[in-house]
Amino acid sequence: MAAIATCAAVAPDAKAVVIYYEPNAGAGWAIPATNDGLYINVETQATSSTGPVAGWDINPYGASFLNWFRATGTGMLRYPGVTSGPAGNLALGTTVDSSGSYSSVSGSVVVGSAPGNWQLDATNYFGFRFLASDNQTHYGWGAMQVGSAITTRTITAIGWEDQAGVAILVGDTGAPVPGPSPASVPGPLPLFGVAAAFSWSRRLRRRTLQASKQPAPATTLTSCKPPA
Repeated sequence: MAAIATCAAVAPDAKAVVIYYEPNAGAGWAIPATNDGLYINVETQATSSTGPVAGWDINPYGASFLNWFRATGTGMLRYPGVTSGPAGNLALGTTVDSSGSYSSVSGSVVVGSAPGNWQLDATNYFGFRFLASDNQTHYGWGAMQVGSAITTRTITAIGWEDQAGVAILVGDTGAPVPGPSPASVPGPLPLFGVAAAFSWSRRLRRRTLQASKQPAPATTLTSCKPPA
């Protein structure tokens, strides 16, 4: 007699999940123009402007510039193709993973018009890696609104992968991706833009293709109802 597959047998494996939030109930975290700046624990969202907070990961600071201090295991992603210097201003859809070049020492960001330079009166995007509470490397991104001077800055969004070692795209909020038709792309991904949504769709298609190569069970259930 053929074995009948159960709900447990066909349950999917745990998937990586993007943890996304807009700090301070959407008001953002203002970065003081001081040498302490703001110490940030990415996971707990705890911050301090007077010294390190428990388990802190990243620390933007500077009285007349923008610099990034970092905890052990943390690094700020440079612009793609750059292998030295400070954190880059990244394009939406940039991949943050182990293949990137990360700054592990202090260094002021460069303000200018060249690719990777930080922009005034604009939203700038940064990528980072950090040691989470599981003591493993996770990848994340953030958005920082910069005013007319580099000393006026507010972090408005943070996103990171809850699974160690899993890549994340800059701008990924974990929102559902629309169907394959380009006309349906605008809407659910306010931070992504069309190009990033396309990249994310390709990532999902790769996952789907990999899943399709797994051996199919002898009997497939069409539905699994909870016990009465």
